[in-house]
Amino acid sequence: MINTIKNLPKVPGVYQYYDRNGKLLYVGKAKNLYNRVKSYFLFTPKLHPNGRLSPRIVKMLNETISIHYIVVNSEHDALILENSLIKQLKPKYNILLRDDKTYPYIYLNTEETYPRFEITRKVLKGKNIRYFGPYSVGARDILDSLYELCKLVQKKSCLKEKKACLYYQMDQCLAPCEKKISVETYQKIIDESTHYIENKKMLLNALEEKMVFYAESLRFEEAGKLRDRIERISKSELLSQIDLASTENYDIFAIAANDQRAAIVRLFMRSGKIISSTHGFINLNSGFDLDEAYERAIVEFYGHEKPPVIAPILLADTIKEQTLLQKHLTQLFDKKASLSVPQRGNKKHLIELARTNAEELLRQQPKNSYLTLAKQLQELLGLESSPQRIEAFDNSHMAGEATVGGMVVFDAENFEKSSYRQYHLQARDEYGQMRETLTRRINSFEENPPPDLWLIDGGTTLLSLAKDLLDSAGVNLDVIAISKEKIDAKSHRAKGSAHDQLHSTTQTFKLLPTDKRLQWMQRLRDEAHRYAITFHKKTKLKRDQTSKLLNTHGISPAKVKKLLQHLGTFEALKSATESEIAAILNQSDAKKIKMIYK
Repeated sequence: MINTIKNLPKVPGVYQYYDRNGKLLYVGKAKNLYNRVKSYFLFTPKLHPNGRLSPRIVKMLNETISIHYIVVNSEHDALILENSLIKQLKPKYNILLRDDKTYPYIYLNTEETYPRFEITRKVLKGKNIRYFGPYSVGARDILDSLYELCKLVQKKSCLKEKKACLYYQMDQCLAPCEKKISVETYQKIIDESTHYIENKKMLLNALEEKMVFYAESLRFEEAGKLRDRIERISKSELLSQIDLASTENYDIFAIAANDQRAAIVRLFMRSGKIISSTHGFINLNSGFDLDEAYERAIVEFYGHEKPPVIAPILLADTIKEQTLLQKHLTQLFDKKASLSVPQRGNKKHLIELARTNAEELLRQQPKNSYLTLAKQLQELLGLESSPQRIEAFDNSHMAGEATVGGMVVFDAENFEKSSYRQYHLQARDEYGQMRETLTRRINSFEENPPPDLWLIDGGTTLLSLAKDLLDSAGVNLDVIAISKEKIDAKSHRAKGSAHDQLHSTTQTFKLLPTDKRLQWMQRLRDEAHRYAITFHKKTKLKRDQTSKLLNTHGISPAKVKKLLQHLGTFEALKSATESEIAAILNQSDAKKIKMIYK
């Protein structure tokens, strides 16, 4: 390894540290690979870690056996590649953030004569587009509320019809399509709607009045829907008395940490008011680095696209890579980015508010019973970390028909249904189906980083498959499997209790049915099973209905089966060209099918 270090090029790049088993320990970036990697080590009397480094890094270096590197054109490129590799490969000693989704904005195109409010996640073409947000939750609820409280143009298609529709008869629109309302009067409705967006308290009061009206009119279902909407909109804003009474915009980041995890809080101030907030957690299994946490949080949040609203960024702490991050964001925004750590005044109050909320989130730890259970599972199965986020997989089919895969996600005590995923599969056997499901999940790691643990519904064969796929992709991820106990080659159940077994990569565990660790994994397995079967039933019903449609037009069941064998799904058949279908069947049938889907 000493020769590798001495021969490193003095150019920008990304370096990777590996242990004796070929497992990736750490990914780092450098403006000068030689200088950066050399700074980790002392060379006399023999190669050893630099004692001035943190205990976390010293521990990592003591495990390091080999170093690989990738040369890039600039420090900026190194930053982007480093972030991508960390998301995909989940190195043991890097900080991994999973809260990397883009947040929606409400926008208004003021160039239109009778504009409407819509939702977007990216910058749109047009010089006179006004953006409101971003919103962590509640954007769709705010938008729906505007169209219920204000007599806006309800649908995009309304103006094209040039004739008053049902919305006009229901007194929800004033029919600008028939010029029944002037541009000036409609602008007043736009101003009222804008005021609702900018003053959430006013919006919530209006919704509460409507909810009470529904309840008094015995329209309880509608009242209940409004109650739920009010709750979601309320969650989108951190309660704060800070109002700068100005038009200033800021994005504010603060991080707090304890021994087990770190909390990241982001506040969004628009026109002098905090309009929304988001937060995320980092599980600390191998120590903590504040600089790296801020770097990951900022690079992940802004992604690779220019945001609709560009605001100065306020940080609660000074970080080493502040200059590099500012250069990166300047290039991304196509205008000079600003990162600063306020020392006094209103800006100082803003970062103190963010830090206080981060510290409060840490105090709201998951229940001790859950943390203890996760730790016990780690110790039992020899896992690398205490699992907080788990993905469980299962496949479902009926005699090889409508084959699908499902993935469910468990995160900090709860199932996270927004992260569930469904897969249409081509493979006919169980092994091939699981291979296809897991391969597709691995291919999505760059957009949706890996969890702490995979749970596979199956035995040691499927467990080995999962581990081989992850090793081939270079991903650090613990995998376990759960299967029913086999007696005389048959799965066994007795007196309603499942005699299930847990499998690690080295051992099989036969726990009592009352064991909380087993029950936790059974709960995840059962949810994955339910999800896959539900998706299978929907898929099969849709296939049956489409098959009948094709049958009635002269396409026989045998021909439908042949099409599906080649194309996989009816969605693929629908988008296939006439020549592609003809190559499978014949020209006459191809014409019939294209006419059906016309």
